[in-house]
Formats: sequence, C-alpha cells, structure tokens
Amino acid sequence: MNLIQKKLGRKSILDLTHDEARKFFLKPESYCNLDFPSYIDFSSIIDKVDNELSKLALSSVKSKNIRDCDGVNYTLLHNKDGRYAWRPFQLIHPALYVSLVHEITNPKNWRFIQKRFNDFAGDDKIHCLSLPVVSSSNQKDRAEQVSQWWEEVEQRSIAFSLEYDYVLETDITDCYGAIYTHTIAWALHDKEEAKKKRRSNNLIGNIIDSHIQDMRNGQTNGIPQGSVLMDFIAEMVLGFSDLWLSTWLKHKNISNFQILRYRDDYRVFVNNPQEGDAIAKTIAEILITLGLKLNPSKTHISSDVVRASIKKDKLAWIGRKQREKDTQKHLLIIHDHSLSFPNSGSLTRALNDYYKHLVKEKLSHDRLMPLIAIATDIAYRNPRTYPISAAILSILLGNFENDEEKYYAVQHIQEKFKKLPNTGHMQIWLQRATLSISRDIRYTEAICKLAAGENTPLWNNDWISSRKLKNIITPIKIIDKSIRDKLAPAIQLKEIELFLSNSEGYYV
Repeated sequence: MNLIQKKLGRKSILDLTHDEARKFFLKPESYCNLDFPSYIDFSSIIDKVDNELSKLALSSVKSKNIRDCDGVNYTLLHNKDGRYAWRPFQLIHPALYVSLVHEITNPKNWRFIQKRFNDFAGDDKIHCLSLPVVSSSNQKDRAEQVSQWWEEVEQRSIAFSLEYDYVLETDITDCYGAIYTHTIAWALHDKEEAKKKRRSNNLIGNIIDSHIQDMRNGQTNGIPQGSVLMDFIAEMVLGFSDLWLSTWLKHKNISNFQILRYRDDYRVFVNNPQEGDAIAKTIAEILITLGLKLNPSKTHISSDVVRASIKKDKLAWIGRKQREKDTQKHLLIIHDHSLSFPNSGSLTRALNDYYKHLVKEKLSHDRLMPLIAIATDIAYRNPRTYPISAAILSILLGNFENDEEKYYAVQHIQEKFKKLPNTGHMQIWLQRATLSISRDIRYTEAICKLAAGENTPLWNNDWISSRKLKNIITPIKIIDKSIRDKLAPAIQLKEIELFLSNSEGYYV
C-alpha cells in the first residue's frame, strides 16, 4: 500500500492476502456493483454457495455441459443514454461466481497473480489507477473507488500541467464486450506460453477463461459486466497491454511522457502533439492484437491541460447558476443541465442536492404533477440517475393527500417508461418508491416480481446435479422481507447516496 492510499483510508486489492481477497470478492457489494434497494441482498446465497463449494469441486455438481444452457447468468439490460445504447449488466450465476473466486484466490494462484500485476506496473511512466480498492474507513468500497478517480486521475492530471503542455484523451470501444477471453491467459502467462498450454487445466488464465465461457454459452468474445471481480479480470488484459506499450515505446525511443489509465480510459501527457499522436497509434496497434479498438470519436488532444483534466459537465455545472428558491425552477435548471450533459456525475450530484432541499419543502397540490413530469423526464433521458430520480419521485408522491392520487401519478410514470424498452433497473427503484402505496402495482422486471413475493427464476440451474445447491440458489432468497416491510414510504438519501453524509463525495 502506498502512503497516499494509507492516508486516504484505502488499499489496493493486490495488498490483500489470498484469504482477504476471497472475502472481498465474496462481498455482495463486489458481486454486484449496480445500485439496488436495501432489501435486495445477495449475501445469503453467496455465503451458502461459498460454504458448499468449499467442500465440493464445481465439476462434481454438474449434470451436463454448462455451455449448452441458455440464461446461466441473469442479464439486466441498462439503457446507457436514454436512447439506443445498451449496457448488459449481468448477475453471474452464484455457483460459477464463487467457484471462480475460489480459483483466483487459491494461495498459489493469488501469489502468481500478484507477481504478474507487479510486472504490469514496471514502467513508472504508465500508471494504472483503476485496480479495485478496499476501504479501510467507514466509506463503502465503491465510494473509495470513485474518490480514487478524483484524487488519482483528476488531481494528478492537473498537477501534470506543470510538466506537460498537451494531454491526449482516448478510450476503448465497448471494452468489456470486446475482450477476447483467451487473452486473459495471454496476459497472465505470456502469449506464447499460453498458446502452448491452451488445453492445460493448471493455468489460472485458462481456468478464468473456461469459467467465463461457461457463463456465456461458450462465447469467447466479451466478459460479463457488473461485478468487481470482472473489473479485476479486465485489468489483467489491460495491464498486459500496458506492459506491451512500455516495451514498444522504449523501442521507438519515446520517453518524455506520462500516461494515466483508468480502466479503458487513457490520458497521455506530452510536450508536443506529434508524440501524443505517436503514442495513441501505438496504443491502437497493441489493442488490435488483443481484439480491442480505440474509439476515434472520443480521441482528442488539448493544449489546455488544466481545463481538459476536469470533466466538461463538472466545469459547466460550476460555471452556471445551480439553484433557485422556487422548487420548480430549481428542477428545470437541473433538467437543462441534463440535456447538455446526459448521464453525467455532476447531474447525479445536482439531483442529490435537490433532494436535500425538497425534503424540507411543503409543496402545494397544483405543483406536484409538473414536478413529477420534470423528474420523470430527467430519469427517462438519464438512466444513471434512476435511484436518485426515484427518490425524488417518492418525496413528490408523498405530498399527495390520498393513495388514489398517488396511484394515478404512478400510472402516468409507468406509461412514460413503457415507451422505452429494457428499463428493469428503473422498475426496481420505482417499485421501492411505491411499496407504501400499493403492493398490487405490477412490474414486469423479474427482480420486482421477487420483491412482490413471486418466486420467478433468475439463473438457469438445469446444469446442477446437487439438489442442495439448487435449493440454496433460489432467487426469492435475495429478498429480505424484514427490511422491505420496515422501509419508510419515501426513499431515504442513505439508501441511494454513495458517500456518507459527512463526506464531501465526488461523482464522475
């Protein structure tokens, strides 16, 4: 652990022992990093599967080839931009997830992986800043991960303006969806060694590759999104590309630069644009050999390093009037910002601040439906805001005098979202907002059906021969009824806010 991380109350996943790493990956927060209401809890299933597979090998509970089964993982399609871009978040089958965690955190394998990542980090001019971090404070791991982006990427970028005159920014197109699973073994064991031993069951790279193919009908393109474990596996491939990049740039005699990489995003700092262009081309060449591509529409260079270091949406929000005393005008300011900078971190932060003011307001009846319409439109166009938008809607619904009026408003919200396919995540949060109005309000999302008491499938268990394991992996067990039934009618900020209230917090 470096001194900065220690001071900030976090450490890298690579600083953990194999036992600590196993516990970290088996946290429900690591299993699924999509925001859910507090009554949706995967810990019981994950803990029991962990206990069961500590006694049994996964191979001993298989009745048939997993790759012949459809829907092994549960996919929750998340609308990325309110229009046509979709991001498939997957709840990995608990048995496959736990088995893969066990393999990676096997003492011998974990030591090998730690050593390999040390190789990736050998060049002090290329910095990976996106390894999973573990909070050693009272903040959530995810909150520490976001804070790390602000402190390590944004702040270091600004500091580099003292040394460098240009910054080139670029990213990888559909990184997780494009990763070729065989490149995981290349990354961990080197390409030639991995190809020689591609059928060996002893290589951890092959074991990871095999597990991911089991999750995806035998596909070798793409890894599941939505868990810290898969973020870590993606870093294996991206770390390997960092290692190649270091070698290639030395061969080309390019030395006056610094590179910050946060997952699939690159910031390249140079003193002349020609070198920036040469480095970007080198990154592109390396990625092509790994089956990945840079996104040309998001590749640009700037001579204003300070300004380019800060996200445009944050600068715009800082520079505009952020608040009005009138509740509707305040929300319209946020709506206007959402149109210019959809799905941005500053939008989420603005909505969080709006919520804090809204809970103190006593709203007149005639203002409620216009406010609900504006808040719904923000959510409709900005899927990243679903949790906080649902929280705002729950406050507004609570201002109606009777359940009939609330139900009428909810119907209109539902009708709005029916125009947009694959809004399961919003349905989950809207259900949380309407639990106190009526349990009979229907939602099509499977997780909503579970929350309503209907035992509907999530994962395909047909390949499992063990009756005990099948009984453990019963989806309705992810619903904690005791928590669900005690929740306040309105969504509380603590249910959806990433950072604790005494923390400044950063949204990226």
